[in-house]
Amino acid sequence: MQALARARLALGHGTTLGTLMEELAQVHGNRRLMSDQSGGQLTYRQAAKRVNRWAAGVAARTGPGERVVINTTNNYEQFLLCLAASRAGCIPVPVNAQMRAEEVAHVVADAGAALVVRSVHQVDHAEPLAQAAPASAEDVAALFYTSGTTGQPKGAELSHRALVGQATAGALWTPALHRDEAVFSLPIAHIMGFSVLVAMACLGVPVHVLPKFRPVEVLDAIEARRATVFIGVPAMYRMLLEAGAAERDLTSVRVWGSGADAMPADLARQFKKMGATATIPLIGPVGEATFLEGYGMVEVGGGVAAKVSPPLVDFGLGDGLGVQLPGYHFRVVDDHDQQVRPGESGELWVRGPGVTRGYWNAPETNQRTVTPDGWLRTGDLVRRGPFGTVVFVGRQKDVIKHAGYSVYAREVQDTLERHPSVVEAAVLGLPDRTKGEIPVAAVRLVAGADLDQLDLGAWAAQHLSDYKVPRRFVAVDQLPRTGTNKLAKGELLALF
Repeated sequence: MQALARARLALGHGTTLGTLMEELAQVHGNRRLMSDQSGGQLTYRQAAKRVNRWAAGVAARTGPGERVVINTTNNYEQFLLCLAASRAGCIPVPVNAQMRAEEVAHVVADAGAALVVRSVHQVDHAEPLAQAAPASAEDVAALFYTSGTTGQPKGAELSHRALVGQATAGALWTPALHRDEAVFSLPIAHIMGFSVLVAMACLGVPVHVLPKFRPVEVLDAIEARRATVFIGVPAMYRMLLEAGAAERDLTSVRVWGSGADAMPADLARQFKKMGATATIPLIGPVGEATFLEGYGMVEVGGGVAAKVSPPLVDFGLGDGLGVQLPGYHFRVVDDHDQQVRPGESGELWVRGPGVTRGYWNAPETNQRTVTPDGWLRTGDLVRRGPFGTVVFVGRQKDVIKHAGYSVYAREVQDTLERHPSVVEAAVLGLPDRTKGEIPVAAVRLVAGADLDQLDLGAWAAQHLSDYKVPRRFVAVDQLPRTGTNKLAKGELLALF
């Protein structure tokens, strides 16, 4: 029976967000699914029962197809609540715990949410929802909100196929033959964190959840629990290194993973050496860890390419995006949407099963982002290499990558310009060894205003998530502009 359930799940026949935990419980039963710092833990069966109860509570308060905003703290319950909302026939909309009230209010209004869940107590129901609401693989499964260059967050519509279609193949992995555990400290409301939890659940790899990333606590958890897997963003790895990772015993780690930003090759090599291929009784750790890196974005439901650097092999590191995942195709085009020649750079277009059909309530943006024949304009600049490979060059979009988070300059600029003393603002990313980039701002003030007395950082913190708040401010008489009247941000870097 278990073998049949495993095969069915691996083939992905009819699996949706709403049925995922129920099907996983048939495969993994009473195996541990997760644990947390408080000592709590759940098995697959226990998690499936919670999803069914919470789904009944959601169904009692909503109707089919309605949006449900999941506004809880960054813990495993947020993930299970998304599955529960889907099981009830609704569309879950998870939001980051760092978002301010006005940011959440925009998401609630834009999505037209029928219900906002801030605690499991709102939806905990005595009688479980025994049958998941019917859904097809191509139906919208969830909305993941991401800020846009227009300054307002917009919800990417992701299908069930995008969110669970590839991960279910992990059910073929036989966890009983291995002792694995992953330390997890990513934001669940971001596509990377969500997709990692889906993948780990399908693989049968339990996760130990740390709701907030603190490098010393992560190192403590890996060392004490002898965890074998850690997946984070490059900024996390930099912070782990500065927190003394090289002096810790991390030899239990067999797999390091990274995404959301380009991973520096030298940094990956250091962590490969800290891990080990295996630990042999009476001998100890041997070899080094494997390093996995994925390329993707919210608009594709996770990853579209991946690369692997095996133990003791200096391969699979650097700026290459890796091998395209099954079903995905790349195209590199110039400013006229014509494919560039090998060796030339252009914008990367992606087509495949996980590509969003568009953004919720944003028809004009959809026309600019997704072509009529289904190609996603990523806004990333890449260079075509041999054998269909592509190398990351930079970002066409005005995006600052701060500690793995995407900070959209326009959104921060608009917020600063709402301050009565700010006439104009320009936000840019300043290179930072630890966090990749940090947001900084040059501002033009009204006559007589004093930057030191305004405390624009505190103003921004009242309206924006912490990672979006500029770390430094400079007052200027005029902002430099190009011949077409666009901000020449490159000239501003010298001020910092």
